[in-house]
Amino acid sequence: MSTGQGRGNAGRGIEIRHLRAFLAVADEGSVTRAAVRLRVTQPVVSRTLAALEKHLGVRLVDRSTHHLALTAEGVAFRDKAAAAVGAFDEALDPGRPHHRPLRLGHAWSAFGPYTTPLLRTWQRRHPGTPLELLRIDDRTAGLARGEVDAAVLRGPVDTPGLVTEVLFTEERVAAVAADGPLAGRSSLSLADLTGETVVLNTVSGATTLGLWPPRSRPAATLTVVNTDDWVTAIAAGRGSGVSGASTAQMHPHAGVAYLPLDDAPPLPVLLARRHGPGHPALPRLAALAREIVAREQRGTSGRSTG
Repeated sequence: MSTGQGRGNAGRGIEIRHLRAFLAVADEGSVTRAAVRLRVTQPVVSRTLAALEKHLGVRLVDRSTHHLALTAEGVAFRDKAAAAVGAFDEALDPGRPHHRPLRLGHAWSAFGPYTTPLLRTWQRRHPGTPLELLRIDDRTAGLARGEVDAAVLRGPVDTPGLVTEVLFTEERVAAVAADGPLAGRSSLSLADLTGETVVLNTVSGATTLGLWPPRSRPAATLTVVNTDDWVTAIAAGRGSGVSGASTAQMHPHAGVAYLPLDDAPPLPVLLARRHGPGHPALPRLAALAREIVAREQRGTSGRSTG
């Protein structure tokens, strides 16, 4: 299959192999691993990718770092390339499943208490499309960089080019050292933390000093870059933190006590995707996520009133 002549092309058309090579590099984050996946040599992948970029007249992959990353143009082109390859494969062999994995990113706590029901139900209903749950430590869990097809995010997200849907909200909790003076309380308020050093995950977390009223914000903060470091710092007594209730379930630690935070607003949990067509299974993922939340919440309500 050839797509004809494009900008900056010397006359040679682009074939489906060019798109497959680009997608392999995008998925693997490495030309070497892409070559292994495609069963060709590394120079072949490099030449194929270079030819595609020349044809399009844009740089798709940033090669300035050891770990390759997609450029903004590469992120936008990835979904189009995946759709084209999928349509090509379906046209040649409509009876054979050609579904690529659906990659769902998260920075911490995944889908909270709904994580396991979501994964199990998806596997049962859609065995031909693996759902891969990937933890990526940045504010959009790799979505803006094109590393995943969708992401579970917490708190407001203002990244351009993303479409978000609120699936549920969860109460916020305070995280304090298990052997500290606040650990014995039944609940806390934001004011209880103003005299503490507050640990903030500034890379992927949803808590900022803006959570506190302007005149009663904590005087001291400690910044970390991921949830693991956040939990470790609190367990070591270096400060306290605020997070969603799912963190207590998904990131338990013997040195950390999670307590209800009475006066903090609930934290929205979002399903996000990039604007555009995206992975063909995204509508099914969104529908199942809504179904799981509704079903589990009905079950919880029934148990609490029974």
